[in-house]
Amino acid sequence: MNKKDIANIRKQFKINNDLLKIHEIFNVYIMKESSEIYHYQSAPFDLLEDEQKELFMANFKKVLSGQLDEKLFELKFQRDVEDSSQLILHQGLLSNDTEEWNEYMLRLVEKMLKDKQYEMDVVVTFIKGEYMKPMKRSNEEAEESGRDTVFSNPFILCSMNTTQDPKKELLFDYVEKEFKYNIVVDPIINLKAPKSGFLFPCFTDNAADVNHVLYSAKKAYELDYHFIEEVLNAEETMTAADDKVVFEEIVKKVTGDQINTSTLSNVYDEIHRTIEESEENEEEDVPKLDYKDVEKVLKSSGVADVDSDKVEDAFKTVIDDDKYEFKASSIIPKYNSKSIKIKTKVADIKISPQDLRFVRQIHFDGKLSLMIEVEENTVIEGFEMIPEALFQKAKKEEE
Repeated sequence: MNKKDIANIRKQFKINNDLLKIHEIFNVYIMKESSEIYHYQSAPFDLLEDEQKELFMANFKKVLSGQLDEKLFELKFQRDVEDSSQLILHQGLLSNDTEEWNEYMLRLVEKMLKDKQYEMDVVVTFIKGEYMKPMKRSNEEAEESGRDTVFSNPFILCSMNTTQDPKKELLFDYVEKEFKYNIVVDPIINLKAPKSGFLFPCFTDNAADVNHVLYSAKKAYELDYHFIEEVLNAEETMTAADDKVVFEEIVKKVTGDQINTSTLSNVYDEIHRTIEESEENEEEDVPKLDYKDVEKVLKSSGVADVDSDKVEDAFKTVIDDDKYEFKASSIIPKYNSKSIKIKTKVADIKISPQDLRFVRQIHFDGKLSLMIEVEENTVIEGFEMIPEALFQKAKKEEE
């Protein structure tokens, strides 16, 4: 799935939407002390009150929110796994019997409980639904409406939510005219911040992909590997942050650990140009870079003594895979924001990749200095700084 596919299904999660039909909702309550199922309940989603539907819809949208490879991850199922979650989910998706579907989902919950202790009570919610996407009309004058023909996409979505203790509050009773202590003891289910979740199957260009599942982490880069490997039976994945670190190590290996800001800026520009070209050509998939592409990027950026063997060896050394491909969007800082942080003893500076070329590290008067090229006088605390001719003395001595 790409970000467009995810956005298309996420925006459908609203009540009274004829393009989204949720058939069943199944809630399972897990006790933290015993790590056992305390209660479960299944119901047709349509029978819920609108207020409840709104709460759940917001929760499901949260599960599908976030950036790919940061908070959302398309994972491939492992092969030849006993009691495979892929098979359980596929059987659950095909089942037309509510009790049978519940049994399949309970088998997944049992996996969640195995060798796992939760800090709070947990509520696991499953929904089984169908997402309809209208076909694009071939031309504007087509007699058939775009809503007459749709792609039908059955799916299962899971959301894990922790509970929290009710707030202790003092209330005022208008009828009795007295202050009362709030004695509510029922735990509150926190639907605003899902602990984890997933969508099965993945959808790519209107086609279901049952070999992949979309996993949702609680926070960016904070993956639950127990959930990924033991519950979903999916393969490990690299986050965007992991990709960026590996790419940096490969570049260091090729360049000898040192690179000037001008060259690094060129590297980011080259990769960003690849992304822009992909977007201009309306390509669905994010462009990827293998060792040959990395070689081209480094050569075009002005890195000296670069060849295929050196880059291929760097891939083998750092990641032990000379066939590995980086997602271009993962290995550069966010291009149009001040995403690069330069930390010094004197000050911390934030700058965008496209402005990195205006920063230089120089030797001056026997000391390392950071020089930033600016187009106008700098203003500090309301005072306009006077340009200082630091190199004037050196020039006079040369004369």
